[in-house]
Amino acid sequence: MSLKINDDCTSCDACVSVCPNTAITAGDVIYLIDADRCTECVGAEDTPQCQMVCPADCIVEGEKESQDQLMAKFKALH
Repeated sequence: MSLKINDDCTSCDACVSVCPNTAITAGDVIYLIDADRCTECVGAEDTPQCQMVCPADCIVEGEKESQDQLMAKFKALH
């Protein structure tokens, strides 16, 4: 599943630099995760790095995807 950022986002910028796929960008009010680029860090890390650094705990599960789908997306990006 790709992750998404909910309205609790404080736009602190902590998540942007830890994303191995550059999937996180600033939106008008809160940060956004591009579902086409989010692999939940599959292929790069053991756990989603953005969730680990988010002080607001606002990064939550989005669309369900299998590990194979996430890995295929990672390979296509890299």
